[in-house]
Amino acid sequence: MFKQYKWSEVVTAYAFLALALLLAVLFIVVPIGKAINYSFTDYYLLKPQEREFIGVDNYRRIFTDELFRQTFFNTVKFVVCVVPLQLSMALGLALIVNRKVRGVGFFRTAYFSPAVLSLVVISILWTTLLNPNNGLINEILMALGLSPQPFLTSPSQAMYTIVVISAWSGCGYQMMIFLAGLSNIETSQYEAAELDGCGPLRKFWYITLPGLKPITMFLVITTTIQAFKLIVQPMVMTGGGPDYSTMTILQYIYEYGYRHRNIGYVSAITVVFTIFLIVVSVLIKKLFREEKA
Repeated sequence: MFKQYKWSEVVTAYAFLALALLLAVLFIVVPIGKAINYSFTDYYLLKPQEREFIGVDNYRRIFTDELFRQTFFNTVKFVVCVVPLQLSMALGLALIVNRKVRGVGFFRTAYFSPAVLSLVVISILWTTLLNPNNGLINEILMALGLSPQPFLTSPSQAMYTIVVISAWSGCGYQMMIFLAGLSNIETSQYEAAELDGCGPLRKFWYITLPGLKPITMFLVITTTIQAFKLIVQPMVMTGGGPDYSTMTILQYIYEYGYRHRNIGYVSAITVVFTIFLIVVSVLIKKLFREEKA
């Protein structure tokens, strides 16, 4: 039977929810509604009084916009590269520091520290280190007898450089979650496997990975969604260049919305990108439910 609540309890519950609902409506529902509305207009920010309804012209323009296709490809390329790399680094670090040895706390703090730093600070730091003329990384390469690399100034290397830096800066957070998962795996399973003659690789494959499957799927979902929001690193480190090779969807939206002030077109891009993210999230969650089953 369902529990019967008093009227005062119901009112109190909705009173606690009221502020959260109000903020959600003001900062989520209303902006989404306005974005959908503006996407069907030629709204120019400096001439709001001249806004006119133009139907689906903005959406037609999206699918013929070469720069949009390139930024979309850049974003997908970043996600496909950074998610497996970042999670692999996080799992590797978690396995390293998941040992009861002296001084392990220091290494846990050191590996986690990049995750709490500002992305702007990290981007500026690595831009200096990767300077093609007098950066520390190229100095080390030349000291080892290797040729200096252009890194962020090369269209073929810039995005991969940002991928590695992003994976390094964010893997500490996933490492701590993997550590929590490792602590939940019963040590008796490893002891039984060791008695059966299993080596480290077999124990990792048959015990550690299955034990971390729910956490891994959760991290895949959250890391993928966060990766699609890439904007700070390319904006600070390359400005979207060279030759638009690192410009992402969010940076493209920023350029058109805040610099060119074309609110109508950028609203259409935002709607399309939001729908794409919803589809991706649903597919990943569906995969998570199937794996869980």
